[in-house]
Parts: sequence; structure tokens; C-alpha cells
Amino acid sequence: MLMLAAAAFAQQELRPLPLVPWPAHAAIKEGSFTLNASTALVAKGREARENADYLRQALRFTGLPLNGADKPTSNAIVLRIVKPEAELGDQGYRLSVGKSEVDIEAATSAGLFYGIQTFRQLLPPATYGPTVLHGFSCEIQDVEVADRPRFGWRGMLLDVSRHFFPKEEIMKMLGTMAEHKLNFFQWHLTDDPGWRIEIKRYPNLTKVGSLQNFDTFGKPLDGQNHGGFYTQKDIREVVAYAKKLHITIVPEIEMPGHSLAAIASYHELGLWNNPAKENPWAAESSNLNTEDSTIRFYENVLDEIMKLFPSAWIHVGGDEVDKGPWQRNPRTQELKKLRNLKNEDELQSWFIRQIDGYLTSHGRRLIGWDEILEGGLAQGATVMSWRGIDGGIAAARAGHDAVMSPTSHMYLDYYQSRSKGEPRAIGGFVPLEHVYSYEPVPAVLNPEEAKHILGVQGNIWAEFIATSSHMEYMAWPRGIALSEVAWSPKETRSWQSFLPRLKDDLPRLDAEQMNYRKLDKPDLNTVINR
Repeated sequence: MLMLAAAAFAQQELRPLPLVPWPAHAAIKEGSFTLNASTALVAKGREARENADYLRQALRFTGLPLNGADKPTSNAIVLRIVKPEAELGDQGYRLSVGKSEVDIEAATSAGLFYGIQTFRQLLPPATYGPTVLHGFSCEIQDVEVADRPRFGWRGMLLDVSRHFFPKEEIMKMLGTMAEHKLNFFQWHLTDDPGWRIEIKRYPNLTKVGSLQNFDTFGKPLDGQNHGGFYTQKDIREVVAYAKKLHITIVPEIEMPGHSLAAIASYHELGLWNNPAKENPWAAESSNLNTEDSTIRFYENVLDEIMKLFPSAWIHVGGDEVDKGPWQRNPRTQELKKLRNLKNEDELQSWFIRQIDGYLTSHGRRLIGWDEILEGGLAQGATVMSWRGIDGGIAAARAGHDAVMSPTSHMYLDYYQSRSKGEPRAIGGFVPLEHVYSYEPVPAVLNPEEAKHILGVQGNIWAEFIATSSHMEYMAWPRGIALSEVAWSPKETRSWQSFLPRLKDDLPRLDAEQMNYRKLDKPDLNTVINR
């Protein structure tokens, strides 16, 4: 049994294998496997062959041919799809490294993919690139690994509205996520400062809404318009790449607040005293109005979003809606009365319910920040708990699924050190150890309620993150700590064992030319050496 093995292994102090996240069960055997130019790659069935193609590409820097074979030889890597079984689940795998053969087996393509990531971590970091290694050969420790994730949702968010990041950087981030078995990427595509996705029915969303000359807090930038957006062709390319990595991309289209870019593009969506103002961004509020026509507008937007993103979940934001502008707007008050709504919380809930019903009718699920609980939660909605853990608790107790993403532990745009010289952050303090210490299932939930905690997600908001290098610095290595929180059994997690394995992992990031916060910087020395 995987969990029994995990519990037994948790009692061992020495963990020499350089694996992150740590598997449910791992044991070292005597002997080693030689990976060299003679090694064959055996895969039967479509899903196994697709993973074999991925492995060849991933190991391209070894320079090894990894020729295919119909059956195992005396020196082979064998990928197998096996019959579904409860112990493996839909993402688990077994990895066995022996003297003559490496076996990776799983019940699904995703499981094989994660087994490949574990196998890759047994290889030297130089195999991650960027230079082809001529005449490469290495000895791999014989091991037995049986593994499956603790949570199904293991996510990271990137905000591209405040600052735009090119698709190449998105794909680079996805690659590193996949190597650490993270499988959900929330793409924050719209907000007040910018609308970043092409919607063909409404071209002004990018023609106007993707350009701005002010920051998140309304301060002028440098007199020049800043922006950028992804074409639908870009989106399809990124989504296809993510699919190969077994990552689900969840698009976030903000509503009914944080919508200034949309209102600047189409004035009829907003609350205006004077809609003919010279500056299209000078709306009275970033709130959408609650006209039926505005609901239709966003349904049309979502039609194109759903064609681009196969994700079961579509994120609608729903956070930080200032109710004051609605309270002061005569037309909004008239609509509230006509709909027999008691207050603005119920008005927001009405808006979310309309969108939830539309997504549900198209076989999708609405997910939003925990403010969507206010005024009553839409029937099929999933809650992302960011203002602490109370939103996740309330959702789970009401029978709704939740993803835990509290500012206290999962906001990776917060400072990771109090030392001078750190790049500017929005505030807060979430160091590496704090991320690693997080327990996603609130202790107050009973076992049945706890089943509604889908997983955990780290968020990178980009108010002060203007470059890809800065973004990577904020993401890693905290994102690696997150991966172990999300994947590994609770009883096997240990900060003392994590740090040496993390040190082994970071050269892989170096090989991939990924920027990250070094472990020998101030504020970490006392932690590492204590």
C-alpha cells in the first residue's frame, strides 16, 4: 500500500535521492543502471508512445539516440500503461530502476509523464541543457518508487494584466512547473490595467484595452502606452503545449469588478456620469454595470474563451468589488429593486449566478475568489480561498469544492526576505520555509468536508513585476516548495530533508537558464545552517 509505505519511510532520516517533490514511497536498491548510447526506449500503445516522444525530447541534451524497440532488451527504458487500480489512481506511477532495465508504469498518460519526471531527476543536472553532451553515459542508482499525488489541483497563477509577459516566457514557466508535477496554471488575462486576450467579436478589447499609461494604482507611467496581448493563435499554441505537459490552463476573465480595461473599450459596460469623457479610461468605477446586455456581452466573450480553453473550470474573478459605485448609481438601484435583491452583495451574487448558469449549460464549472460567497454562492461554483482559509472552510462545509490559496503562505509576489537589495514587491513576507510549512486542509474540517479541498495554488501578481527575470525570481524556488506541499503525503514532508534535495534541484534550473532566488542569500543562511 502506498500510504503504509509512505508512513514507514517517513521514519528514515537520510534521503539521498534528489527528488522534488518527494514521492509517496521510495527505496534504494543495490546496483545501478547504465544510461548510454546502447539504451533502447520501449513503448507500447499510443499513450506510451506519446510519452516516449516526450522523453526523447527531454533527454535531447544527452545526445543519446534512445532508439525504439519492440520489446525490452538488456539495456532499456520501458514505458507501460497498466490496468487502472486504486493504488495508482489517475496520476500515480511506479518507477523501478534495475541493472538492465528502467520500468515506468501507470494507468494513465499523466501518470507515465510524472514517472518520467522522477526518472529525469535521477540524472545529472547537465542533462537539462543547454549544451549537448557528446559521448554521454551515466550510472543511475537502482531504486523502487511508488507514487501518487496528494491533491489533484497543484497550481500557480501568473498575472499578465498589470505587466504583460510574452508567450515564450509563459511556456518556459509551464515547463518548469511540469518538471515539479504542478498541473494547473491560472492565467490572469484581464484586469483594470489591461485586457490581454484577443476576442474577435469585440476587437476594441485589445485595440483599446490592451494599452494603458497608468499603473495598477492609477499613477501615470512614463507618458507612453504599455501593453500587449495574446492572439488566439498564441493562445492555441500555449494550450497545446500545456496539454503535452499535462497542465490544465484555467483562464481568468475578471467580472464584475476589476473591469476597467473592458469598460474603456466598450463604454456601455460601465457606470458613467459622462460616458463621452476624452480619456476612455476615466470611468467612474471599475465595476461593470448589471444590465442584461452586459451579461450577454460576457457570455459572448466566454463563448470564444471556451473554444480556446478546454479546461473544465473558467475563472471569473469576483474579488474586491467596491459596492459604493453600485449604491450611488440610480440605474443599478433600479435594477436591484426590479430583481428583488436586498443589497449589493446579493447583486454581485446575481451577476455571478448568471455567468455560472451559462458556463454550466456549456458543461463548464465556474471558479472565483472567495468573495463570490457573499450574497449566496452559485450552485456549481468552486471557491478559491485567498483572504485566509475561511472562504475554503465555508465552501467545503456547504458542499462546494475549494482551492486553498491564502495570502499568508501562497502569495509569491510578496517579499521572500527582509534583507535590503530584494526587488520591489507589493508587500507582505512569505519566505521559502513559510510556503513549505503550509497545510492545505484546515484542521476544523471533518473527513467528508475535507474531500472538497481540491488542492493548493501559489499566485504571482505583477503590480511591481515588470520583467520575466523578476517574475522568475519570485516564482522559484518557492514554487518548488509549493510542489511538495501539493504532491507529497503530509506525513513524509520534512523541511530538514527538503533543503538538501532542493539544493540538488537548483542546478537543473541553472541548466534551463531560469532565474531564481539563491539559497545563500541573507535571511536563508540561518535557516539552512541551523
